[in-house]
Amino acid sequence: MGCEKLFFKCEYFFCEDFQFGRDAFYRLLKESGLMLRIRRRHTRTTDSYHNYHLYPNLIRDFVPTAPNQLWVTDITYIVLEVKFCYLSLVTDAYSRKIIAWVLAPTLEYKYTQEALQIAINNANINLEGLIHHSDRGVQYAYDAYINLLKANGIRISMTENGDPLENALAERVNGILKQEWLNQYDFLTIDDVRPVLEKIIEYYNNQRPHASINMMTPEQAHQTSGALKKHWKNKYAKKLESKDLNTNFDNDNRTSGLHYPLLKNVNPI
Repeated sequence: MGCEKLFFKCEYFFCEDFQFGRDAFYRLLKESGLMLRIRRRHTRTTDSYHNYHLYPNLIRDFVPTAPNQLWVTDITYIVLEVKFCYLSLVTDAYSRKIIAWVLAPTLEYKYTQEALQIAINNANINLEGLIHHSDRGVQYAYDAYINLLKANGIRISMTENGDPLENALAERVNGILKQEWLNQYDFLTIDDVRPVLEKIIEYYNNQRPHASINMMTPEQAHQTSGALKKHWKNKYAKKLESKDLNTNFDNDNRTSGLHYPLLKNVNPI
């Protein structure tokens, strides 16, 4: 897992015997060669240029307050020695729990449908009214997939502008699995990936704390309901807010005829 989560786990596990400060702990990881490895090789998994019907984004202002209100889905690639394999994920947006996954040798439609069917079977409840959110990839828009959603009373939501932020949670889960685990391995074939992936997802669901769900594990969060405290700041939202404030400030200055020079090397109060 990442440095912050590992620091949190060590504090919890060792209690008063854990004498490291955060910066010293990060430095130890770096000096010991234990920082996460970032891979550069990649491939495309989304093909949104097709003739299937597309659906509007239903979750722009939607915040789930319990499990099985919103599922997010995505496909990511895993690097092999000479090619790639592909992981289809279904994640509960409230708990961050991976509720279904399928590892596949290709991007064929049937594998995303298999993952969806597993999620439906595992839920074992009436899913009418649940929102299923995905990108506009052909794997999520073809007829058999859409018919499976409709047969279970599941509402269909898709990204509209090709912006990854419209499916940010699913993208985040992909990033966690790859950056914190999968990228640290050198896989030869898809058969090498499967047993490792099983352990990774088991650990992700049951052991890894999440800052977005009050530092609980996904499995713990999946057993609760109600608003969950977040322990992280939305930097993208703060960036937009700052941009809006600066724009308003500049407009006010132009209106009033005032000009405020940029102040450097000023200590904050």
